[in-house]
Amino acid sequence: MLPTRPRKPRDKAKVEAGVRFAQFYILGRLRRQIFFSLAECNAAIARSMETMNGRPMRKLGISRRELFEKIERDALGPLPATDWEFAEWKRARVNIDYHIEIESFFYSVPHALIHAEVDVRVTERMIEVFHRGQRVGLHERRYMGARHGADPEHMPSAHRRYAAWTPDRFRRWAATIGPHTEGLIVAVLAVRRHPEQGFRTCLGVLKLYRGVDVAQAEAVSARALEIGAFNCKSVAALLAGKSRTSGARDGAPATLLDHENLRGPGYYH
Repeated sequence: MLPTRPRKPRDKAKVEAGVRFAQFYILGRLRRQIFFSLAECNAAIARSMETMNGRPMRKLGISRRELFEKIERDALGPLPATDWEFAEWKRARVNIDYHIEIESFFYSVPHALIHAEVDVRVTERMIEVFHRGQRVGLHERRYMGARHGADPEHMPSAHRRYAAWTPDRFRRWAATIGPHTEGLIVAVLAVRRHPEQGFRTCLGVLKLYRGVDVAQAEAVSARALEIGAFNCKSVAALLAGKSRTSGARDGAPATLLDHENLRGPGYYH
C-alpha cells in the first residue's frame, strides 16, 4: 500500500471515487430521515451498506460482496487475540541491588543477573525484562508512588549469605568514616521495604564522601539524619552547602547552615 504523493490528484482517484459513491449511496439516501438514537442510525447505515455491496457493478458485472468473497476473503487472516499495544525496547544494566532503572523507577530482576545487560520491553502498562531471549521479569509499570518494585522471588534472603554486597558491608564501610555516617547508612537501609533497594543510595552517598574531610562528612551525615534526607540528591546538596560555608569563620568551626541572615547564639546574650 503506497501513500498518495503530494500535488498529484490522480493518485487519489480511486479513493475519492469510493468516498463519493459511499456518500451518495448512504448519506444521500438517509439525509431526510430523523434518528433518535445512535443505534437506530447505525442500523439504517448497515442496511444501506448491504444494499450497496450487493448491487452489481456495471463494468465488472458482479457485486462488491461477490468480489470480496471470491478474491479477498481467503487471503485474509484472523485478527490477533489481543489488542495491539505500542512498545519501546531499551537496553539496561542490572545494578548491585538487583534492579534496573526505567524512567526514574526501579524494577527487580533475578539476583543472578547482577551486572548483566538485559533487554526491556516498555509499554504503557507493563515492564518486561528479557535476558538472551528469555523473559526473566514482569512488572506493572508505575508512574507514581514507591520508586522500587521488587518481586520477592528475585531477592531470596538466602542470597545475602554469599552476595558480594550486603547491608553489613555498607555499614562497616560507613563506620570507617564515623558514627553519624554509619547511622545514615543504617537509616537508608531501614526505610526501604527490602534493604537491597537502598544499596544504590548507600553506594552513591559513600562515593560522595571520597576525598571529603571526615569532620565535614560527619557533619553532613548528622544533618541528613536530623532532617530525614535519605537519598543521594539531598546529601549532595547538604555537602555542597557545607563546602561553601567551611572556613568562613576563622578559628571557629563552621555550622552546617551558615548565612549572613542567621543571627546565631550571640544575638540572645
